[in-house]
Amino acid sequence: MNTILLVGLAILPTIILIFMLLYFDRYDKEPVRLLVKVFFFGILSTIPTIIAEIVGGSFNIFTGIFGTIVHAFIVVALSEEFFKRRVVLKHAYNHPAFDEKLDGIIYCSFASLGFATAENISYVLQYSASNPSIWITRALLSVPAHMLLGVTMGYYLSMAKFCMDPTKCKRYMRKSLIVPVILHGTFDFILTSQIPVLFLLFIPFVVYLWISSFKKLNIYYQESKTINGL
Repeated sequence: MNTILLVGLAILPTIILIFMLLYFDRYDKEPVRLLVKVFFFGILSTIPTIIAEIVGGSFNIFTGIFGTIVHAFIVVALSEEFFKRRVVLKHAYNHPAFDEKLDGIIYCSFASLGFATAENISYVLQYSASNPSIWITRALLSVPAHMLLGVTMGYYLSMAKFCMDPTKCKRYMRKSLIVPVILHGTFDFILTSQIPVLFLLFIPFVVYLWISSFKKLNIYYQESKTINGL
């Protein structure tokens, strides 16, 4: 399979998910330039993430199941979610276009998809020779998972931005990082733990991610629809 086709297969799930997000954002559309910017910096966020994961991995002195927990939740999940959220905080959070709660989900999802796209291209190019179907499993699981984590991140980030109580704002800001990290860490831990019984929980957990994320997305979508008088 040639490189161009592999890259095309790697970015296909991102394209589909972007169109889905744009459908939900149709009542108060975000500036295309800002969306592209957030997506692009989501791609670039893989660079500090890789560095953080290498450094964090070198300090993970634990072995066995505890070492796997540290790697899944701290080395990987915390690094990736921190830098994806950082993209939105730096480039979109204080932008005038961030004027309704749905926007938090849109921007965090775009940053997450930028990250996921770069990661997916890397995985597909690196492992397709030994595992030709890797693009299918990543298209069905990994890329959507990044977007769903972005939905959760954006849900709480919008709560932080638009709440009136400073104490609650700080709590929501913390949750915009902590909750995605917990979900991400759980996703990775199930896959890497090598505990057979945990694999039975993987599909229910993925279903939970989809259902809970779409509930959050629908809350802000309906709010956007109402605010814009449609």
